[in-house]
Amino acid sequence: MTGLVPAGAALTSAYSAAAVLGEELTDSETLGGLAAASATVGSAIATLLLARMMVIYGRRPGLLTGYAVASVGSLIAMTAALTGWYLLLIPGILSIGVGGAASLAARFAAADLATPDHRARAIGTLVWASTVGAVLGPTIGFGPAKRFAQLIGIAELAGPYLISSILFAIAAAVIHFKLRPDPLIVAGGLGTSKKDRGFKEAVKSIAGSAIGKLAVGSMATGHIVMVGVMTMTPLHMNDGGHELEIIGFVISLHIIGMYAAAPIIGWVVDRLTAGPVLALGGVLLFIGSEMASHTEPSESAGVFIGLFLIGLGWSCGLIASSVLLTNEYEGSVRVRVQGLADTIMSASGGAAGLGSGLMVSTTDYQTLCHYVSFIGLAPVIGFLFLLFRTYKKNLTH
Repeated sequence: MTGLVPAGAALTSAYSAAAVLGEELTDSETLGGLAAASATVGSAIATLLLARMMVIYGRRPGLLTGYAVASVGSLIAMTAALTGWYLLLIPGILSIGVGGAASLAARFAAADLATPDHRARAIGTLVWASTVGAVLGPTIGFGPAKRFAQLIGIAELAGPYLISSILFAIAAAVIHFKLRPDPLIVAGGLGTSKKDRGFKEAVKSIAGSAIGKLAVGSMATGHIVMVGVMTMTPLHMNDGGHELEIIGFVISLHIIGMYAAAPIIGWVVDRLTAGPVLALGGVLLFIGSEMASHTEPSESAGVFIGLFLIGLGWSCGLIASSVLLTNEYEGSVRVRVQGLADTIMSASGGAAGLGSGLMVSTTDYQTLCHYVSFIGLAPVIGFLFLLFRTYKKNLTH
């Protein structure tokens, strides 16, 4: 948790300034959006690479590398702001995304040494810790960081990246000095052969397990609904004439739904098992998205409640799915599967972000939310199918 808070603040500080800086350097909204999207791409690519490193060397080297790369990437992005070279901004933001991948992996590190009946609470506590950084990051990036940049005489938008570099370095130092002993080594999860280092085995492991497919599918669909709706909500509300403060409050409420209840959700998963909570998450995704789909641009109540429920549903699905993966697999296979699952989740979110814009441009926001809501029901159907399959199997025996 101590390492995750500064890392989370660094990530959101850098991300919140990326589109603005990209547009300022190029006078193009498209290129500004491309700069911001690079963080998601960097996270998706790095997740597998960090997981491969963790399989061989342990959690600490993997997390340390992720935060160190992100710290250097922040300096590259800062250089882009100082020199006006847009081409430096893309690799800088890609590298910052590596820090996001490390923060995702941190929740699994929390579960390595937790007993089975406390794994969900361990994961939920780490997810909750992300709230602090997620809320502080934009405030730091557009407040003290900009004033600090002015104080030392550099470009204002270089400030968020200087601060991000420092915060990522702090996170790396915490992991290096304090994450001892390495939880994955103690848990006996390191791979020792070339076969253990290949992620083709992870694909086979997920494909061969009904629980594995349900968990990964739930993580992906939750991310699709969450990113797809959240990306287009500010534009929908802006078209309805809402003030920026109201739009910002809706997004903040959504983030609260995503993170704030995570420890409680973890406790419920430990008490009720992961399956029912995973299904509940799908139901919340459906209801939240449908509420948003029935809200006119000039109205806000449906979007307020809908975005909060989507965030809560995403949190239920993420924690329950993470526990299912941790319980289903053992040793180095577990780490590979966790890495592949996070890669699929990040890639699904990136595709949803791009696809939602295209869909709204050809239809409208309400249509997007309506159709996306049915994607949210996929975990519910998967869970019911798994129950039916288990019941049928028990009957045959």
